[in-house]
Amino acid sequence: MVKQYGNIYLIAGISVIGGALFGFDISSMSAIIAGKGYLCYFNQGDEPCLGPRSEVQGGITASMAGGSWLASLCSGFLADRIGRKTAIMTAAVIWVVGSIIVSASQNIAMLIVGRVINGFSVGIASAQVPVYITELAPPAKRGRLVGMQQWAITWGILIMFFISYGCSFLDGPTAFRVPWALQMIPAIILFFGMMILPESPRWLATKSRWEECEQVLVLTLGKGDPSSPLVARELKDIKEWLEIERQSQQVSYLELFSPRYINRTHIGLFMQIWSQLCGMNVMMYYISYVFAMAGLTGNTLLISSSIQYIINVVMTVPALLFVDKIGRRPTLLVGSTLMMTWLFANAGLLATYGTDPGPNGVGGIKEASVEVSGAASKAVIACSYLFVASFAPTWGPVSWIYPPELYPNKIRSKAVALATSGNWAFNFALGYFVPIAFVTIKWKTYVIFGVFCAAMTIHVFFLFPETAGKRLEDVTAMFEDPHGIKYIGTPAWKTRSATSRASRLEHEESGMQTSDDDSSPEHKERFGENERKEHV
Repeated sequence: MVKQYGNIYLIAGISVIGGALFGFDISSMSAIIAGKGYLCYFNQGDEPCLGPRSEVQGGITASMAGGSWLASLCSGFLADRIGRKTAIMTAAVIWVVGSIIVSASQNIAMLIVGRVINGFSVGIASAQVPVYITELAPPAKRGRLVGMQQWAITWGILIMFFISYGCSFLDGPTAFRVPWALQMIPAIILFFGMMILPESPRWLATKSRWEECEQVLVLTLGKGDPSSPLVARELKDIKEWLEIERQSQQVSYLELFSPRYINRTHIGLFMQIWSQLCGMNVMMYYISYVFAMAGLTGNTLLISSSIQYIINVVMTVPALLFVDKIGRRPTLLVGSTLMMTWLFANAGLLATYGTDPGPNGVGGIKEASVEVSGAASKAVIACSYLFVASFAPTWGPVSWIYPPELYPNKIRSKAVALATSGNWAFNFALGYFVPIAFVTIKWKTYVIFGVFCAAMTIHVFFLFPETAGKRLEDVTAMFEDPHGIKYIGTPAWKTRSATSRASRLEHEESGMQTSDDDSSPEHKERFGENERKEHV
């Protein structure tokens, strides 16, 4: 049997490679779709080397999101049946198969099939990696650990971009085949890396594998000490949760839309939907079009795009350090307000200073349908960078951190799968829509995304409660507060972060000696005998 390791940072560091797969795909498309090797090989027009038609390019880009949408919905059933860990390993195998097909593509149809298969992998990983980490991480560290998923995505984007940039100097189809083949490497690392990690203790408990569940808790929370108070408390809580949950029927997706859960379902779903409608992944996939409008060409275009990816990596770090202290709500509200500002600024710049480059666009890129120069062009580039710098520490990581915190154990896997499917459904729609939008409505595309950012700011303020630092059962109690709004619970604007309290409890408990008398006054006071629990 392979030795397993319980360091929570190692667990998160390996498992979030599943997020890097998504990042690899984003930049492998954005860096390649403007290259001559790609444009000439997949050309569809009468003129040579203009690449696929706009609607076809949208379909190629969106095909991965289509596969991700379907797989993310199914991932809940898969993870509940075979386990979180095994589901992630399955995703790694699927990614390798898809990458082989993509790198060997002989035509657009084969490319789309390979990307759909890659999408199956990303759909499973993007839904289940946050669930896996959430079920293993202590409350005070949960935000930064799950947020590493977004950081891994940014690293995947950056690494793959420079690989694609280096390969852009190769001649012919080799320029895109080599980077697409190299995408297999992180999936192989993920598959073998997961072998040394434990399974989710909560999943093991649902299968009545209590001995293994306790072993995982000893490994991760007790640092190898079976007598650790942290282990005893967590095991007790898991048993109580499951006893309550077993009194209800087997959960289906319909349960998520019952009066008891529909508010939480809508929050998790819109968390992911808004993360797409803010326009970030569009900026990532199609940044080469935006910078072409600003007059950048050739290597200058690619290098300027790479700066955006570096900003994305660097600016995600503050979120990992402070998202648990600051909280989810303030982070989201600040992020959406800033993104709205830069989107409206870009729309104004392109509308005021832009000129029509003709039907073939700037430099033969049809989607680059507005041309700006001089100071306006520098301002467009600056606003694009500022947009990324606003998204990276806010909506980027929190969109992965927040949904798994909202739900009780019995519905978490399916609920997060449904929320993630919303991400991929809108990723698919936008991936298909944006190239056409750049050709037809041009700068007004930015206005649409700016309006979405305004709407999400209002939505978060009134309906997204704070979850930072709260134990998962405390989040359930918050949503089911009898003194709050019916089916909503404590009003969102009245909720606060509990990270400081969670950190204090963890430090106190780690220094405690196990008490033989669990009914002692000291024990009751420390553990909160009257703690609110989930009611069926």
